[in-house]
Amino acid sequence: MEQRISLITLGVDDLPRARAFYAALGWHGQEAEETVFFQAGGMALVLWSRRRLADDSGVPGTGEGFDGVTLAQNVRSAAEVDEIVEQARAAGATVTRPPATTFYGGYAGVFLDPDGHAWEIAVNPGFTLADDGTLTLPEF
Repeated sequence: MEQRISLITLGVDDLPRARAFYAALGWHGQEAEETVFFQAGGMALVLWSRRRLADDSGVPGTGEGFDGVTLAQNVRSAAEVDEIVEQARAAGATVTRPPATTFYGGYAGVFLDPDGHAWEIAVNPGFTLADDGTLTLPEF
């Protein structure tokens, strides 16, 4: 697994309120599919419903174990997703969503590190991934 992060997704309780907060800080986001994406240097910050993020990560949305934040690494192939998720499992991670085709036409899996932090490993055909791993969001 490369030592980099492509996206940080924040689970929010009120998407319009969260988007307005970041806009007030001078951030310019794009909304797509009830999700707001902000280009943040060579990675992206994403705002999404806390409940939907928990469901997508395969974890309970309330109670112990989920802090409403996921980290993601975008990779170039489904085989790479499979390899990294298996590597994480072998290192002691709990796989909460085995790799599979996604609703957006990609392929992804999710695991929790030993402290319960959720990592999504994904191929997203809509996001450009440079040779150095830098992610560029498309125009939505």
